[in-house]
Amino acid sequence: MDSFLTPKQKKILDFISRFAESHGYSPSQLEIAQHFGFKSLGTVQHYLVQLGNQGYLQKSWNARRGTRVGNTRTSFELPLLGRVAAGRPIEAIETRDTVEVPSFMISHGVTGHFVLQVQGDSMIEEGILEGDYVVFRKQVTAQNGQTVVALINNEATIKKYFKRKDKIELHPANDAYKPIIVDHGEDFRIEGVLAGVIRKIS
Repeated sequence: MDSFLTPKQKKILDFISRFAESHGYSPSQLEIAQHFGFKSLGTVQHYLVQLGNQGYLQKSWNARRGTRVGNTRTSFELPLLGRVAAGRPIEAIETRDTVEVPSFMISHGVTGHFVLQVQGDSMIEEGILEGDYVVFRKQVTAQNGQTVVALINNEATIKKYFKRKDKIELHPANDAYKPIIVDHGEDFRIEGVLAGVIRKIS
């Protein structure tokens, strides 16, 4: 099939494939744009539509990271555990809803993941918007720069995690917000690391 691709199309397809293999989820349009130096997400969308029309990619209609290579498509229903802040920490609000999650976001089995709905706008530069559904892989540790859901004194928040010597910082992806510095003595724990983002369009 590669003979029908332009050189740029093949580079983009190869990047998506390599990214998905190394991260466990597909790159966002912003990540593709940054990698190739595109100034507009419209350029990325143009290439993704071309690759999709030629059968090289599939994209779930509601998934920001839904682009995937190949033709196999399955999904899982996961419980929506609650709502969580992408702003100031708030107490998670439990729900009984479920969310359909593409299988490529599930890397450690269905029971090793959970879904939360976003409130707030502190992660918009990472493409995480209010109302989005975020899929997390359950784990209690994270590497610097990973997006996590963490509890601070039992209040949940989504932020980028950084550990600086003996200090923990939770960074927003919005210049309107300041990083959260976790003080000594505060009850802090990581609940999961970001595996994907789903956006439902009404």
